[in-house]
Amino acid sequence: MTEYLNSDIFNLAPVAMWIEDFSSVQKQFAIWRAQGITDIRAFLCEDLSRVAQCAAMIRVLDVNAKTLSLFEADSKEHLIANIDQVFRDDMLESHINELSALFDGKSEFVGNAVNYTLSGRRLDIQLRGSVMPGYEASLERLLLTTEDVTERESARRAEIENRRYAEGIFQHSPVSLWVEDFSRIKTMLEEVRRQGIVDLRIFTDVHPEFVRHCMSEIRVIDINQATLDLFCAENSQMLLHRLGDIFRDEMEKHFREQLIDLWNNNLFHQREVVNYALDGSERYVLLQFSVLPGHEDDWSLVQVALTDITARKKAEAYLEYLGRHDVLTKLYNRAFYIDEMNRLERKPLRPVSALVIDLNGLKDTNDTLGHDAGDALLRRLGEVLGGAVSRPNHAARIGGDEFAVLMPGADRQAALAMADTIQELLKINNQFYSHAPLSISLGFATSEDGEKIENVLRRADAMMYEQKRAHRSHRLSLIKNA
Repeated sequence: MTEYLNSDIFNLAPVAMWIEDFSSVQKQFAIWRAQGITDIRAFLCEDLSRVAQCAAMIRVLDVNAKTLSLFEADSKEHLIANIDQVFRDDMLESHINELSALFDGKSEFVGNAVNYTLSGRRLDIQLRGSVMPGYEASLERLLLTTEDVTERESARRAEIENRRYAEGIFQHSPVSLWVEDFSRIKTMLEEVRRQGIVDLRIFTDVHPEFVRHCMSEIRVIDINQATLDLFCAENSQMLLHRLGDIFRDEMEKHFREQLIDLWNNNLFHQREVVNYALDGSERYVLLQFSVLPGHEDDWSLVQVALTDITARKKAEAYLEYLGRHDVLTKLYNRAFYIDEMNRLERKPLRPVSALVIDLNGLKDTNDTLGHDAGDALLRRLGEVLGGAVSRPNHAARIGGDEFAVLMPGADRQAALAMADTIQELLKINNQFYSHAPLSISLGFATSEDGEKIENVLRRADAMMYEQKRAHRSHRLSLIKNA
């Protein structure tokens, strides 16, 4: 044995090697077996002090030069005297593996452990142990090697940490994220290109089914929590099972544009699209598509980010509505009326008819009953005109008590019919508000050959004022006769 310990093979080995005596540990095993212990792993895990007890029984008999170098020791005596600094902390848990192997009668074991150099530097090691021939019963001689795998294990831990970091960003991102496989779509586009197609837009005009086929070939790999929240899904299985409820209607048109981008090798693009939550509500989203680095050749890994812009789109729509509508009556406002007049002036469509309407008695109502009562009259007239007028005609409030209806392509007969409809709806409305009946003055006119729209409105306005004067005269005569 002495010859072996002093041999050049042992001392010159490029791996740290130890000769250790586990005989006291074997005696402790015998005591535990006598006590009925059979599952040594569970027994040791239950109380790590038992592991420490066994570790204290191990005697280091010899180490080679590589061991001294690895653990920064000056000599074997220096190392053994400070062995408690080498085997500590995490070592107890990893020590269970070798103790379990020996307890179960195995003559070899292998595992990973953590040791420390005498300067305190952590070492990740791969530990291999073997009972030397002739010592299987007593365990008086074990040969152990400790290979430094710190660099490998550090890289592995860094990889795990990076993966957790990436998964954390993905799962907890406030933006809906999808990881998808577009490889089949790339293959389909390449097949079309091999057929001699050079313009995908024209091709999909002729073959719209190609777009639908491509949509069906998208494979969703993963989605995050924000995606479930955005589309009101309880879990990913529910969402993936109902993708057809989310991507429908206008989505095919948007996806076609996405295909054209990919056809032109634009691997990053964005556009605003409309999707639908599983409860049926609209979701306006900013879609950002990117082929992930390293997958440019097959598109097997792409990321789609969906940012919810529903609130912004609704705000924009409301601002646009306010710019074109009168809030009180819900009809178009004067700005829209002016724009529509100019548009009709530029268009060759003729004839054009116009109605001009004035709400009688609004000032008196405001003065006697207050502006709330006057506003109620305006809202009611808005309801009447809103019920009577539909596209391509437009009703607008153009002043405090003035309204107008523009009727592109309508002749005099159509204008008369519109005036009659308004009067009929007015009567019905007044039946529900007999205490405050609406009264209007109405004039209309139809364009003549070459006549400007402005002049048509002027003639309609003049007719309205004739009715207004007649209404006032009639009202004054009633007051005098009262």
